[in-house]
Amino acid sequence: MSLFNRLFSFLSQDMAIDLGTANTLVYVRGRGIVLNEPSVVAIETIRGTTTVKAVGSEAKLMMGKTPGNVECIRPLRDGVIADIDIAEKMIKYFIAKVHTSRLPRFPEIVICVPSGSTSVEKRAIRDAANNAGASQVYLIEEPMAAAIGAGMPVTEPIGSMVVDIGGGTTEVAVLSLRGLAYTTSVRVGGDKMDEAIVSYVRRNHNLLIGEMTAERIKKEIGTAKPPADGIGMTLEIKGRDLMNGVPKEITINQAQIADALAEPVATIVEGVRAALENTQPELAADIVDQGIVLTGGGALLRDIDVVLREATGLPVTVAEDPLTCVAIGTGRALEDPMYRGVLTTA
Repeated sequence: MSLFNRLFSFLSQDMAIDLGTANTLVYVRGRGIVLNEPSVVAIETIRGTTTVKAVGSEAKLMMGKTPGNVECIRPLRDGVIADIDIAEKMIKYFIAKVHTSRLPRFPEIVICVPSGSTSVEKRAIRDAANNAGASQVYLIEEPMAAAIGAGMPVTEPIGSMVVDIGGGTTEVAVLSLRGLAYTTSVRVGGDKMDEAIVSYVRRNHNLLIGEMTAERIKKEIGTAKPPADGIGMTLEIKGRDLMNGVPKEITINQAQIADALAEPVATIVEGVRAALENTQPELAADIVDQGIVLTGGGALLRDIDVVLREATGLPVTVAEDPLTCVAIGTGRALEDPMYRGVLTTA
């Protein structure tokens, strides 16, 4: 890289943003991923005046533990912006946090959006980035970004399938020649899995647990397939006893969590089957050879690849770093002219 190019990369504030339901990742041109924080904003209200108290990791630590005048908000739900004002504040905060130059910042920004986003939802995301100080905003569909980040041959005349299991949605897509030959968005992801665990523990153990505890259960002993011994690993969890109203600790096992997650996992499997049924024969033949690639945080759920392999009869692999695939793919689309054709402004 020439001295000029190195200087340009250093001064450039152009960035790619994976605006996820659970986490937001920011990729800066020439620097790679520089930020990975939860998509959470803590809002404090004093005498009718609302201010941002914390954003990202600091705000997530407050979830479920705030006083009456502080509220922790996740501005994205089910893969779309649910609160445009809070989302805009969050995007501004993250842009300011990664900005290193003293020069005025008017960055070019690429943001990934779920493939099923409506024109209204896309406009809301674009407006939030524009109001945060962007000079130009481009959009890229999430499954395309995930496929690029996973190193799949999206620019070649070869059919390939990616399943991106995010916090709010699962994106299933068949790609070829820089385009989506077929795509479907299932509103099931990590959040629905957490909700399923909360409901299961409440229904079967009369114990009320919070989002953070459910997420910990999912990460530590969550599995898509019941363990061979019928029990599997165990985990001690704490919550509020709904019978007596006092704090209580219980032990939960892996088989119970597999039962809790059975419905969201089945919905993901159905989404993949629907995509395969609607795929053109020539592309389907390629997928038999290429297989299915899993990306997103949900791809880390134990045995989700095994369940999909058994349901489809196709080879299923988990991307090398599924959590960052979308951010890396969005960043490559920003930097590499080869991928410019996959970006849109509408």
